Amino acid sequence: MSDEALRERIRGLMPQAQADLTEMVGFRSVHDPAQSPPEECDKMVDWLQETFTSLGLAEVAAHETSDGSKAVTGSLAGPDDAPTVLLYFHHDVQPPLDDAAWDSPVWSLTERGGRWYGRGAADCKGNIATHLTALRALDGDIPVNIKIIGEGSEEQGTGGLEDFVPKNSELLRADAILVCDAGNFAVGRPSLTTSLRGIANIVVTVETLSSAMHSGMFGGAAPDALAALISMLASLRDADGNTTVAGLKSDAVWEGVDYPADAFRRDATVLDGVDLVGSGRVSDMVWARPAATVLGIDCPPVVGSSAAIQAKARARINLRVPPGMNARHAQDALIAHLEDAAPWHVNVSFEREADGSPFTGSTSGAGFDTMVDAMTTAYGTDVLLQGQGGSIPLCNVFAETFPDAEIMLLGVEEPLCLIHAPNESVDPSEIENMAIVEAMFLRDYPARLNRS
Repeated sequence: MSDEALRERIRGLMPQAQADLTEMVGFRSVHDPAQSPPEECDKMVDWLQETFTSLGLAEVAAHETSDGSKAVTGSLAGPDDAPTVLLYFHHDVQPPLDDAAWDSPVWSLTERGGRWYGRGAADCKGNIATHLTALRALDGDIPVNIKIIGEGSEEQGTGGLEDFVPKNSELLRADAILVCDAGNFAVGRPSLTTSLRGIANIVVTVETLSSAMHSGMFGGAAPDALAALISMLASLRDADGNTTVAGLKSDAVWEGVDYPADAFRRDATVLDGVDLVGSGRVSDMVWARPAATVLGIDCPPVVGSSAAIQAKARARINLRVPPGMNARHAQDALIAHLEDAAPWHVNVSFEREADGSPFTGSTSGAGFDTMVDAMTTAYGTDVLLQGQGGSIPLCNVFAETFPDAEIMLLGVEEPLCLIHAPNESVDPSEIENMAIVEAMFLRDYPARLNRS
């Protein structure tokens, strides 16, 4: 099928894509029974099984994973000796947060200002709509073997699929893996995400007294646990806002696309007059360097607090770890740094939370070259290589389980989508263009692979 015929077919399928997304957004598939009925996730799984089966996939099945979520798998056989492409998506979504902050119903796809609004419209149900549209466009004329894997607990980070993949490697083995849970640098700017930062989280506890004491009677000489913790946390950044954990390199430079400061200010909703932090470019700071963030502090709230010196205080710290840096070593460095920064010989203890390695995706090979060509043709402009400050631990599991596979991150989740926030949306042109990209990739990959 020619490029133009493919483009026209996908354009004609966009009403179906909107209908698909309308149904998917209607499922409140938050994988947390405390926030959403479990049957909502089950309804989403049933819909996926029925829909992918209707497209000709065989043995579309749901598998309960170690965290209680359900993974959806299926396959579509191509010609003998054809390469295999694994299409990844997740079908759970973030909770809506504050319903009152939404300008339209959370669980109803709503068109407004040229965008489609609703929880999961982009992350990641918009990517499922892309897969469905690409497969419909090719209408069974697919020269590769297709496999799908849909994760049911990605947003909760409870690791069900990370446990499932190594135990079911033959079910999922592929030559190319398209991780469709990312997006373009901006609407209309085709991009591949080639790196993800890892994480190294800890909880630090400071203790100084047997109990809280009256600040009038004892303040001035009694060691304040909260003051000590504040001093320790302040040492994690210098005056320019650079993360300064002793022993961690913090001057790396991002070699891919730059992230203009003005665009970042807009995307990050930075208030007028407030400075960006760090002495590097935005792309250096968010994709190539470590970043420490205090996620929470246990201390008395302002309302209800008393005139007392605190005996104990805790903080949860998230350290983002760039490619090339070992996450466990970074966690060790963070603990050592805080120990050294602790004043007054206070008692300090640490709890290690998650640590996950950074990830570097494919930047060469037949799959990468095919994808770049498909993106360039579909969008009519050069492809950008970008990083992502977040972490997707499953990518490392894919890399370890299938070391010969090319792994590429792409999707419909550009910055205006406001994923994880109220008023999440997707630009339908991104679903259309990414469906063209995926269909072209599936069409052209075998020929490129045979030439390599």
